[in-house]
Amino acid sequence: MIRRQTTISNTVKRVAAATAAIAVIVGAGTVRAGQKPSVIIKMVDMPASFEPPAVTIKVGDTVEWKNAGNSVHHATSDPSEAMKPGDASTPSGAKAFDSGFLHPGDTYSHTFTEPGIYNYVCAPHETSGMKGKIVVVPKDQAAR
Repeated sequence: MIRRQTTISNTVKRVAAATAAIAVIVGAGTVRAGQKPSVIIKMVDMPASFEPPAVTIKVGDTVEWKNAGNSVHHATSDPSEAMKPGDASTPSGAKAFDSGFLHPGDTYSHTFTEPGIYNYVCAPHETSGMKGKIVVVPKDQAAR
């Protein structure tokens, strides 16, 4: 009985230590990935839109979308998520971004690593004209 309790106690200690290590690793990744955004784009309800609708940033900049409305919003450059696939696009070699559905007050951030033009939509409000554009220029070029 004492040996079994010792084994269980040691197992609990190992699990706790592993959990703490994972928390530190995940926390460290969040700090690196959670850099201050270069631009904040608000998602609003009336009219359904991104504010501002178009921005120019540099490679390595982070954009944050904030749902400032009262309904669910979404930001995606993935053509397969758009009602009209031509409304969403990413430059060749870049990976599409997708916020998933954001509830009021939620935010989503994406760091852009490839230059080019990213056209994106709010899937639920695309037919209402909720579309945006991000132009990503090389680091050595001035963003406008």
